[in-house]
Amino acid sequence: MSSEAPRTLNKPLIGITADTEEPGGYSKFPWYALRHNYASAIAKAGGLPLILPQEMDLAAELLGAVDGLVVTGGNFDVDPAFYGDEEEHETVNLKEERTEFEIAITRAALERDMPVLGICGGQQLLAVVLGGTLIQHIPDEVADALPHEQPGPRDQPGHAVAIQPGTLLHRITGAGTMNVNSAHHQAVKEVSGSMVVNARASDGVIEGIEAPRQRFCIGVQWHPEFEIDAGDIRIFAAFVDAARK
Repeated sequence: MSSEAPRTLNKPLIGITADTEEPGGYSKFPWYALRHNYASAIAKAGGLPLILPQEMDLAAELLGAVDGLVVTGGNFDVDPAFYGDEEEHETVNLKEERTEFEIAITRAALERDMPVLGICGGQQLLAVVLGGTLIQHIPDEVADALPHEQPGPRDQPGHAVAIQPGTLLHRITGAGTMNVNSAHHQAVKEVSGSMVVNARASDGVIEGIEAPRQRFCIGVQWHPEFEIDAGDIRIFAAFVDAARK
């Protein structure tokens, strides 16, 4: 008889992409990084969080083991070449191996119609995978922009966003506005025909996207894992619920 514990069928396994860091600080060798609250938000919503290593050769097998995918943020940017920009803004910071892995696993998840939640930089990557483009540096492209890299702590709201009626995000949150944190210098610029915008800041910056043809595919520019607004908890709950089906 196997000694392995049976999998809890009512708790979907949720894969979470991790950041990568160069030697220094935690270790003298390269290491993965992920804030605790990504995993705890999934666990609170009823899922089993699993951190995914960036092993490109195992991407298909890793994806086959999970029921949903969370693409996280980080202090880096998607290579502008992936969305057709020939010039790279001086503020752009790349993590090429991480981006290549996340693009591959996100594309595969969408092909399987697996629930996907993109958070902050993960929303931007999701938009690019779906054929959209990005603003490389908000202060240079958006007149009278809000401070999207908020000066206050990330566990406090930075500004409000307006939720578009009729969208999945609106149905999930049940709200017309949300108070969100803000920690980004880039944003979605244009969406493809497979996406709709579901949230904007008062300066017009896109704060949320979704793909209606998918079973569950939402990207938000803020970090709902901090649970600043009641809608944040509802986003994770709806995502985990979709992963059960």
